[in-house]
Amino acid sequence: MDKLRRALSGDDQPDEESGIMPQLLDSTTLSWETRIKGFIICNIISIASTCFLMGPFNQIKKMFAPTRVIATIIVIVMFGLTLFAAIGLHKAGLALLFVIIQSLAMTWYSLSYIPYARDAVKKTVSACIA
Repeated sequence: MDKLRRALSGDDQPDEESGIMPQLLDSTTLSWETRIKGFIICNIISIASTCFLMGPFNQIKKMFAPTRVIATIIVIVMFGLTLFAAIGLHKAGLALLFVIIQSLAMTWYSLSYIPYARDAVKKTVSACIA
């Protein structure tokens, strides 16, 4: 109806407030605090999800085994660096880089609980690169 009204009045310019983009942008805006809270919750869930593989107490015992210690340290350090880059430095790109590294380390850590999974990934990656 608005299009017909604009066409009959000779006003071909669409009203900026009636478009879908302003409505979409208004409905998806989150405050900085909400984004940080969501990020922390997602990280806690991703870390807690590995408890299903070995159980929470066995996982805590085995986190610092020689085969997992590097991945464990990288996940913990990247978690801290991500929070520092997001909250302290307000650098979204750097925070995103740390999240990507953290996710890769978390994946590598999770693969250590599946027999021969790391070897399969290594062989696949080396085959793709070579």
